[in-house]
Amino acid sequence: MNARTTTNSPDSRIPLRSIGIFLAITFGLAWSIIGLFVFLPDPMTRLFGPLSGNHPLFFLAVYAPAIAAVAIVLRHGGVAGVRQFLKRLMILACSAPWTVFLLLGLPVIFYAGAALNGNLFTEPLPITSLRGLVIALLLSAIKGPVEELGWRGFALPLLQRRLAPVWSALILGAVWGFWHLPAFMLSGLQQSAWSFAPFFAGTIAISLIATSLFNASRGSILIAAVLHFQLMNPIWPDAQPYDTYLLLVVAAVVLFLDRETMFGGKGALTEIIPGYDGRHARQTEGADLDRRLPKSSGLVRGAR
Repeated sequence: MNARTTTNSPDSRIPLRSIGIFLAITFGLAWSIIGLFVFLPDPMTRLFGPLSGNHPLFFLAVYAPAIAAVAIVLRHGGVAGVRQFLKRLMILACSAPWTVFLLLGLPVIFYAGAALNGNLFTEPLPITSLRGLVIALLLSAIKGPVEELGWRGFALPLLQRRLAPVWSALILGAVWGFWHLPAFMLSGLQQSAWSFAPFFAGTIAISLIATSLFNASRGSILIAAVLHFQLMNPIWPDAQPYDTYLLLVVAAVVLFLDRETMFGGKGALTEIIPGYDGRHARQTEGADLDRRLPKSSGLVRGAR
Protein backbone atom coordinates (compact mmCIF):
# COMPACT_ATOMS: atom_id res chain seq x y z
CA MET A 1 0.00 0.00 0.00
CA ASN A 2 1.23 3.50 -0.79
CA ALA A 3 2.52 5.30 2.28
CA ARG A 4 1.10 8.57 0.95
CA THR A 5 -2.01 7.68 2.89
CA THR A 6 -0.23 8.62 6.12
CA THR A 7 -0.98 11.78 8.07
CA ASN A 8 2.51 13.22 7.54
CA SER A 9 3.27 15.30 4.44
CA PRO A 10 6.51 14.38 2.67
CA ASP A 11 9.31 16.92 2.91
CA SER A 12 9.14 18.68 -0.45
CA ARG A 13 12.77 19.72 -0.28
CA ILE A 14 14.28 16.22 -0.52
CA PRO A 15 13.07 14.26 -3.58
CA LEU A 16 12.61 10.52 -3.58
CA ARG A 17 15.41 10.12 -6.11
CA SER A 18 17.83 11.19 -3.38
CA ILE A 19 17.81 7.57 -2.21
CA GLY A 20 20.10 6.74 -5.14
CA ILE A 21 22.61 9.41 -4.14
CA PHE A 22 22.42 8.23 -0.53
CA LEU A 23 23.22 4.64 -1.51
CA ALA A 24 26.01 5.72 -3.87
CA ILE A 25 27.77 7.66 -1.10
CA THR A 26 27.07 5.03 1.56
CA PHE A 27 28.35 2.10 -0.47
CA GLY A 28 31.04 4.03 -2.31
CA LEU A 29 32.73 5.34 0.82
CA ALA A 30 32.48 2.20 2.95
CA TRP A 31 33.23 -0.34 0.23
CA SER A 32 36.15 1.69 -1.10
CA ILE A 33 37.84 1.77 2.29
CA ILE A 34 37.29 -1.91 3.09
CA GLY A 35 37.93 -2.96 -0.52
CA LEU A 36 41.34 -1.31 -0.60
CA PHE A 37 42.36 -3.33 2.45
CA VAL A 38 40.92 -6.51 0.92
CA PHE A 39 42.56 -6.20 -2.52
CA LEU A 40 45.66 -4.14 -1.62
CA PRO A 41 46.42 -5.33 1.90
CA ASP A 42 50.19 -4.78 1.92
CA PRO A 43 50.38 -1.17 0.71
CA MET A 44 47.31 -0.15 2.75
CA THR A 45 48.72 -1.75 5.89
CA ARG A 46 52.08 -0.05 5.36
CA LEU A 47 50.38 3.32 4.95
CA PHE A 48 47.67 3.13 7.60
CA GLY A 49 48.41 0.09 9.75
CA PRO A 50 46.24 -3.03 10.00
CA LEU A 51 42.51 -2.36 9.81
CA SER A 52 40.58 -3.24 12.95
CA GLY A 53 37.22 -2.41 14.41
CA ASN A 54 38.74 0.57 16.21
CA HIS A 55 40.78 1.95 13.31
CA PRO A 56 39.86 5.56 12.26
CA LEU A 57 39.30 4.42 8.67
CA PHE A 58 36.87 1.77 9.89
CA PHE A 59 34.97 4.45 11.78
CA LEU A 60 34.86 6.50 8.58
CA ALA A 61 33.41 3.50 6.72
CA VAL A 62 30.81 2.93 9.44
CA TYR A 63 29.84 6.60 9.37
CA ALA A 64 29.16 6.49 5.62
CA PRO A 65 25.32 6.37 5.95
CA ALA A 66 25.35 9.32 8.36
CA ILE A 67 27.73 11.30 6.14
CA ALA A 68 25.53 10.65 3.12
CA ALA A 69 22.34 11.66 4.94
CA VAL A 70 23.75 14.91 6.36
CA ALA A 71 25.32 15.84 3.01
CA ILE A 72 22.01 15.43 1.16
CA VAL A 73 20.03 17.28 3.82
CA LEU A 74 22.59 20.10 3.65
CA ARG A 75 22.31 20.19 -0.13
CA HIS A 76 18.51 20.48 -0.13
CA GLY A 77 17.74 22.16 3.19
CA GLY A 78 20.85 24.17 3.97
CA VAL A 79 22.30 24.62 7.44
CA ALA A 80 18.83 25.27 8.88
CA GLY A 81 17.60 21.99 7.44
CA VAL A 82 20.50 20.06 8.95
CA ARG A 83 19.76 21.66 12.31
CA GLN A 84 16.13 20.56 12.16
CA PHE A 85 17.13 17.09 10.95
CA LEU A 86 19.53 16.65 13.88
CA LYS A 87 16.85 17.75 16.34
CA ARG A 88 15.29 14.34 15.75
CA LEU A 89 18.12 13.13 17.99
CA MET A 90 16.24 14.80 20.85
CA ILE A 91 12.87 13.15 20.33
CA LEU A 92 12.27 10.99 23.40
CA ALA A 93 8.88 9.57 22.48
CA CYS A 94 8.96 5.90 23.46
CA SER A 95 6.00 3.97 24.84
CA ALA A 96 6.28 1.78 27.92
CA PRO A 97 6.22 -1.54 26.00
CA TRP A 98 9.00 -0.39 23.66
CA THR A 99 11.04 0.91 26.60
CA VAL A 100 10.76 -2.47 28.32
CA PHE A 101 11.81 -4.20 25.12
CA LEU A 102 14.85 -1.96 24.66
CA LEU A 103 16.06 -2.14 28.25
CA LEU A 104 15.05 -5.67 29.24
CA GLY A 105 13.79 -7.58 26.22
CA LEU A 106 16.99 -7.37 24.17
CA PRO A 107 19.26 -8.54 27.01
CA VAL A 108 16.90 -11.47 27.57
CA ILE A 109 17.22 -12.38 23.88
CA PHE A 110 21.03 -12.47 24.09
CA TYR A 111 21.16 -14.42 27.35
CA ALA A 112 18.51 -16.86 26.13
CA GLY A 113 20.40 -17.27 22.87
CA ALA A 114 23.64 -17.96 24.74
CA ALA A 115 21.82 -20.53 26.86
CA LEU A 116 20.50 -22.26 23.73
CA ASN A 117 24.00 -22.12 22.28
CA GLY A 118 25.40 -23.79 25.38
CA ASN A 119 27.91 -21.08 26.24
CA LEU A 120 26.03 -19.05 28.85
CA PHE A 121 28.21 -20.31 31.71
CA THR A 122 31.17 -21.72 29.81
CA GLU A 123 32.67 -18.57 28.28
CA PRO A 124 34.53 -16.00 30.37
CA LEU A 125 33.11 -12.53 30.86
CA PRO A 126 33.72 -10.42 27.75
CA ILE A 127 35.10 -7.52 29.85
CA THR A 128 37.07 -8.07 33.03
CA SER A 129 37.89 -4.52 34.21
CA LEU A 130 35.96 -1.33 34.83
CA ARG A 131 38.25 0.63 32.51
CA GLY A 132 37.77 -1.94 29.77
CA LEU A 133 34.01 -1.81 30.28
CA VAL A 134 33.87 1.98 29.98
CA ILE A 135 36.03 1.98 26.84
CA ALA A 136 34.04 -0.82 25.21
CA LEU A 137 30.72 0.88 25.95
CA LEU A 138 31.98 4.23 24.65
CA LEU A 139 33.29 2.72 21.41
CA SER A 140 30.02 0.86 20.89
CA ALA A 141 28.02 4.04 21.48
CA ILE A 142 29.93 6.15 18.94
CA LYS A 143 30.24 3.49 16.24
CA GLY A 144 27.24 1.54 14.94
CA PRO A 145 24.46 3.74 16.40
CA VAL A 146 25.67 6.68 14.29
CA GLU A 147 24.57 4.70 11.21
CA GLU A 148 20.96 5.41 12.19
CA LEU A 149 21.25 9.01 10.99
CA GLY A 150 21.28 7.42 7.54
CA TRP A 151 19.33 4.16 7.68
CA ARG A 152 16.32 5.10 9.80
CA GLY A 153 16.80 8.87 9.87
CA PHE A 154 17.00 9.37 6.10
CA ALA A 155 16.41 6.26 3.98
CA LEU A 156 13.38 4.84 5.79
CA PRO A 157 11.20 7.99 5.57
CA LEU A 158 11.99 8.24 1.85
CA LEU A 159 10.98 4.62 1.21
CA GLN A 160 7.80 5.02 3.26
CA ARG A 161 6.63 7.76 0.89
CA ARG A 162 5.96 5.11 -1.76
CA LEU A 163 5.84 1.80 0.10
CA ALA A 164 4.11 0.41 3.16
CA PRO A 165 6.47 0.18 6.15
CA VAL A 166 6.76 -3.61 5.92
CA TRP A 167 8.14 -3.43 2.37
CA SER A 168 10.31 -0.46 3.24
CA ALA A 169 11.74 -2.43 6.15
CA LEU A 170 12.44 -5.52 4.05
CA ILE A 171 14.19 -3.52 1.33
CA LEU A 172 16.21 -1.46 3.78
CA GLY A 173 17.13 -4.54 5.83
CA ALA A 174 18.44 -6.30 2.73
CA VAL A 175 20.44 -3.24 1.66
CA TRP A 176 21.75 -2.78 5.19
CA GLY A 177 22.86 -6.40 5.43
CA PHE A 178 24.48 -6.40 1.99
CA TRP A 179 26.34 -3.18 2.85
CA HIS A 180 28.22 -5.11 5.57
CA LEU A 181 29.44 -7.81 3.16
CA PRO A 182 33.06 -6.54 2.66
CA ALA A 183 33.66 -6.65 6.42
CA PHE A 184 33.17 -10.43 6.26
CA MET A 185 36.06 -10.70 3.80
CA LEU A 186 38.73 -9.02 5.90
CA SER A 187 40.44 -10.72 8.81
CA GLY A 188 40.86 -8.49 11.82
CA LEU A 189 37.28 -7.28 11.73
CA GLN A 190 34.65 -8.75 14.03
CA GLN A 191 32.43 -9.87 11.14
CA SER A 192 35.17 -12.07 9.68
CA ALA A 193 34.45 -14.62 12.42
CA TRP A 194 30.73 -14.71 11.70
CA SER A 195 28.60 -16.50 9.11
CA PHE A 196 27.02 -14.06 6.67
CA ALA A 197 23.69 -15.88 6.17
CA PRO A 198 22.50 -15.65 9.81
CA PHE A 199 23.80 -12.08 9.99
CA PHE A 200 21.84 -11.14 6.86
CA ALA A 201 18.68 -12.74 8.25
CA GLY A 202 19.28 -10.80 11.45
CA THR A 203 19.44 -7.48 9.61
CA ILE A 204 16.07 -8.23 8.02
CA ALA A 205 14.53 -9.03 11.42
CA ILE A 206 16.11 -5.97 13.05
CA SER A 207 14.95 -3.74 10.21
CA LEU A 208 11.35 -4.86 10.71
CA ILE A 209 11.59 -4.22 14.45
CA ALA A 210 13.39 -0.89 13.97
CA THR A 211 10.80 0.31 11.45
CA SER A 212 7.91 -0.30 13.82
CA LEU A 213 9.85 1.37 16.64
CA PHE A 214 10.81 4.32 14.42
CA ASN A 215 7.21 5.06 13.48
CA ALA A 216 5.97 4.55 17.03
CA SER A 217 8.61 6.95 18.37
CA ARG A 218 7.60 9.74 15.96
CA GLY A 219 10.69 9.41 13.83
CA SER A 220 13.19 9.54 16.67
CA ILE A 221 16.75 8.91 15.50
CA LEU A 222 17.80 8.70 19.16
CA ILE A 223 15.52 5.74 19.89
CA ALA A 224 16.72 3.96 16.74
CA ALA A 225 20.31 4.54 17.89
CA VAL A 226 19.51 3.09 21.32
CA LEU A 227 18.16 -0.04 19.63
CA HIS A 228 21.32 -0.29 17.52
CA PHE A 229 23.51 0.14 20.60
CA GLN A 230 21.70 -2.55 22.53
CA LEU A 231 22.14 -4.96 19.64
CA MET A 232 25.93 -4.50 19.77
CA ASN A 233 26.28 -3.91 23.51
CA PRO A 234 29.58 -5.57 24.51
CA ILE A 235 28.12 -6.64 27.85
CA TRP A 236 25.77 -9.19 26.30
CA PRO A 237 27.10 -12.72 25.71
CA ASP A 238 27.80 -14.20 22.29
CA ALA A 239 24.53 -15.84 21.27
CA GLN A 240 25.05 -16.48 17.55
CA PRO A 241 23.12 -17.76 15.70
CA TYR A 242 20.35 -18.20 18.26
CA ASP A 243 20.00 -14.48 18.85
CA THR A 244 19.08 -14.20 15.15
CA TYR A 245 16.46 -16.92 15.47
CA LEU A 246 14.91 -15.17 18.47
CA LEU A 247 14.98 -11.80 16.72
CA LEU A 248 13.10 -13.33 13.80
CA VAL A 249 10.42 -14.51 16.22
CA VAL A 250 10.24 -11.03 17.77
CA ALA A 251 9.96 -9.48 14.30
CA ALA A 252 7.00 -11.74 13.49
CA VAL A 253 5.29 -10.74 16.75
CA VAL A 254 5.92 -7.05 16.01
CA LEU A 255 4.42 -7.44 12.53
CA PHE A 256 1.28 -8.96 14.02
CA LEU A 257 0.87 -6.44 16.82
CA ASP A 258 1.67 -3.41 14.64
CA ARG A 259 -0.01 -4.70 11.47
CA GLU A 260 -2.14 -1.58 11.02
CA THR A 261 0.95 0.58 10.55
CA MET A 262 3.33 -1.97 9.04
CA PHE A 263 0.92 -3.18 6.35
CA GLY A 264 -1.53 -0.30 6.11
CA GLY A 265 0.85 2.62 6.46
CA LYS A 266 -1.19 4.48 9.06
CA GLY A 267 1.17 6.68 11.08
CA ALA A 268 4.23 5.95 8.94
CA LEU A 269 6.76 8.79 9.07
CA THR A 270 7.76 10.31 5.74
CA GLU A 271 9.43 13.57 6.73
CA ILE A 272 13.20 13.92 6.94
CA ILE A 273 13.29 17.53 8.10
CA PRO A 274 10.37 17.70 10.56
CA GLY A 275 7.98 20.61 10.29
CA TYR A 276 9.98 22.20 7.47
CA ASP A 277 8.74 22.37 3.89
CA GLY A 278 12.01 23.80 2.60
CA ARG A 279 10.48 26.38 0.25
CA HIS A 280 12.58 29.18 1.70
CA ALA A 281 15.65 27.26 2.87
CA ARG A 282 18.14 29.53 1.15
CA GLN A 283 16.70 32.65 2.75
CA THR A 284 16.35 31.21 6.25
CA GLU A 285 19.54 29.23 6.83
CA GLY A 286 20.51 31.49 9.71
CA ALA A 287 17.05 31.83 11.17
CA ASP A 288 15.59 29.97 14.10
CA LEU A 289 12.96 27.65 12.62
CA ASP A 290 11.59 26.54 15.98
CA ARG A 291 8.95 29.25 16.08
CA ARG A 292 7.50 28.02 12.77
CA LEU A 293 7.20 24.38 13.80
CA PRO A 294 3.58 23.24 14.09
CA LYS A 295 2.54 21.88 17.46
CA SER A 296 2.03 18.44 15.92
CA SER A 297 5.51 18.30 14.45
CA GLY A 298 6.62 15.57 16.85
CA LEU A 299 9.47 17.56 18.41
CA VAL A 300 8.00 17.12 21.85
CA ARG A 301 8.59 14.65 24.59
CA GLY A 302 6.08 11.96 25.35
CA ALA A 303 4.89 8.53 24.28
CA ARG A 304 2.74 7.75 21.31
